[in-house]
Amino acid sequence: MNQPYDALLIVSFGGPDRPEDVLPFLENVLRGKPVPRERMLEVAEHYYHFGGKSPINDQVRELISALKIEFQKSGIDLPIYWGNRNWHPMLTDTVREMAEQGVQRALAFFTSGYSCYSGCRQYRENIIAAREAVGAQAPLIEKTRMFYNHPLFIEANTERLRTAMSTWSGEERQQAHLTFTAHSIPMSMADRSNYTLQLTETCRLIANALEFEKDRWSLVYQSRSGRPQDPWLEPDILDHLKSLNERNIRNVAVAPVGFLSDHMEVLYDLDEEASLLAKQLGLNFVRSGTVGTHPQFIAMIRELVEERIGRRSCRQAIGHFGPSHDVCPPHCCEYPTGRPTAAANISNRDGSNGSTARPI
Repeated sequence: MNQPYDALLIVSFGGPDRPEDVLPFLENVLRGKPVPRERMLEVAEHYYHFGGKSPINDQVRELISALKIEFQKSGIDLPIYWGNRNWHPMLTDTVREMAEQGVQRALAFFTSGYSCYSGCRQYRENIIAAREAVGAQAPLIEKTRMFYNHPLFIEANTERLRTAMSTWSGEERQQAHLTFTAHSIPMSMADRSNYTLQLTETCRLIANALEFEKDRWSLVYQSRSGRPQDPWLEPDILDHLKSLNERNIRNVAVAPVGFLSDHMEVLYDLDEEASLLAKQLGLNFVRSGTVGTHPQFIAMIRELVEERIGRRSCRQAIGHFGPSHDVCPPHCCEYPTGRPTAAANISNRDGSNGSTARPI
């Protein structure tokens, strides 16, 4: 059987590699968005606090290295390319390189686990723009499905949390509260996607695996930007920690399940700001790692690829919802203004169920 794809493309957010990259990078990120320049300069200071270098590019390199080993062990013969939305290697440059090297049809994995405009549809628009810039020789690019309820994703996150709490006594764990965090997004964006629904399901599955009842875990948000008058998802992690303190909850395990690697927003917003506040409040605070290159997460990506190259008929998903669609519906995760886009032209079809997209 002919393999339907001849490459895997990792599509990520990107980040600055040196101090002089910080402001140009942030200007790319915020172009066209109603974010005050004061807020941009404030975020820039977060990067300068860590030497002006984001860890995200190195983390993607580690992910690719782990995937290459996983593919080799599994007999998957696909070269892996990498392109970013906001910083080098830029997606258009990578698509051009793929075209020059004869790639005709690629499968894309986005380093984003939940459906919303910025986490899925915008990446599809980025791919459309990159292909248009490259021209007729650009490869066809289709994406893998969302994986928020894939059992291996849940296992990797559960293990990270279990490890974070391993230094606690049995009594501390019995009295602990799990706090799951994700990037806040505008309510107008959340209302046009299944972002909160998917996040809540991920949190519920992890909490169940750790035998934490519903009243002992919460989903909260971090890294808000935008104008103060615009409503964004709440509660914020800092307000949540104050609330736990008022309820006399002393042991708090924070799990950034909305992120796939320990990049800048995790390091600054949690390890700096949230950790400092927890210390001031006298909370027993631990933060779990993101899935990163956890073996179960790497195995999950390999399974998503196997689904699409005809080597796996079982599409794993657990919980209340089945596996996500392979073809994003035309109005899936629309931009908050509802403006028409070409994103629906980037499908993740498997050739068999193009008209049976699931709502989740």
